[in-house]
Amino acid sequence: QVQLVESGGGLVQAGTSLRLSCVASGRPFGAFTMGWVRQAPGKEREFVAAISWMNSRLHYADSVKGRFVISRDDAKNTLYLQMNSLKPEDTAVYYCAASGLVDTTTPADFGSWGQGTQVTVSS
Repeated sequence: QVQLVESGGGLVQAGTSLRLSCVASGRPFGAFTMGWVRQAPGKEREFVAAISWMNSRLHYADSVKGRFVISRDDAKNTLYLQMNSLKPEDTAVYYCAASGLVDTTTPADFGSWGQGTQVTVSS
């Protein structure tokens, strides 16, 4: 298990940007595929983006492709999600998650989760 703590959420207007951060501790950060998963009220958890630990391959949900950028700084044990051109439908709790798999876009494959950070986008 790895411990994850997210930050950077908030209330913003549509069209603006936010950057989420996730600091990891407890185990070597570089050994995990890291991802962001979000959950809107009354909906199931939805994959947003992931970056593989082995080859840094990137994956994005279609709904955020071209607007969101995932990145990682292994030296700082930190994962980022740069969110641009935010839309009201991006409103959700965003979770940072870690998986021991080489590559995945399935929320169920992530074994460690942060507590989540709320992102609210007003129209």
